Amino acid sequence: MDPLRRLVSLAVTTSSSSSSSSSLTLLLALLFYAASAAAAFDIVPITFDEAYAPLFGDSNVVRSGDGKSVRLLLDRFSGSGFISSNLYKYGFFSARIKLPSDYTAGIVVAFYTSNGDVFEKTHDELDIEFLGNIKGKKWRFQTNVYGNGSTSRGREERYTLWFDPTRAFHRYSILWTANNIIFYVDEVPIREIIRNDAMGGDFPAKPMALYATIWDASDWATSGGRYKVNYKYAPFVAEFKDLVLQGCPVDPIDQYSSGHCYDKLALLEAQDFATVTAQRHAAMRRFRQNYMYYSYCYDTIRYAIPPPECVILQSEKERFKDTGRLKFGGSHKKRSRRRGHRIPLVSEEQPVM
Repeated sequence: MDPLRRLVSLAVTTSSSSSSSSSLTLLLALLFYAASAAAAFDIVPITFDEAYAPLFGDSNVVRSGDGKSVRLLLDRFSGSGFISSNLYKYGFFSARIKLPSDYTAGIVVAFYTSNGDVFEKTHDELDIEFLGNIKGKKWRFQTNVYGNGSTSRGREERYTLWFDPTRAFHRYSILWTANNIIFYVDEVPIREIIRNDAMGGDFPAKPMALYATIWDASDWATSGGRYKVNYKYAPFVAEFKDLVLQGCPVDPIDQYSSGHCYDKLALLEAQDFATVTAQRHAAMRRFRQNYMYYSYCYDTIRYAIPPPECVILQSEKERFKDTGRLKFGGSHKKRSRRRGHRIPLVSEEQPVM
């Protein structure tokens, strides 16, 4: 079956459990957009050994023979992860990922950039974190942005997906330039942050490495820690392939004299994926209207005045109320973030769709 027919079949199958024709319309719109946009991205995959190395849990980092894919395992002894061999001053970081299936409560699969090992107190970070669930419930995921050590000013958004991420590979991407940050799912932009002066150091600007990890986050990942990892279902396997890394590798200490990056950064910003066109903006709005269930921009408990990059839409503001989420409840207690134990600033809740 060709890819486009598979997309249509998935849309029809997914919507069969709902009587809403609008759900089918939305799914078809997003899926057809993703199918047509995929060819527009000029991206060339690289092998694992060209740009990455194991980070932890070495025996649980399983590379394919041709180096084009890697499996990360979590068992009762260890999680696992890999890291890019270099730090990059801006870049496009992308991979096709397939998540573990069945019972995945307490599990976090993360695809993110960070420089926490180099700038411990002033680190930057861009996150895509997938949050597991009990059997029969959807995976959820969140994106987050930290700049200059601003962990107390988290910029989380949380979402569900319009497909089952355990049944097939889907592409997840992070674009980071001096002007904007865009998170993509299957070539559909789901979030864009445009830099402005008022953000100051909160906009990530120091070189970062790319990380991918799977680990046990039983204390918070599913319903605020109510459901733990059940190792009866281990090993849990997250698969990565078609790895893409475009950017300028730099020495993080000598970053300000890296004039050799100008041409590479200009090339990056000229790429098709560096701009949210009118068509992509429409797809992003559809996604956010139907699949985003928490946004820090509308969380007046945490932010009486929205952070400067927030674009407040009245229709969204009415839906999210003053908690930033689609229904009331949950704790806004701040928690610490430690390497290997990445704790969100807000508690988990099931989305209301």
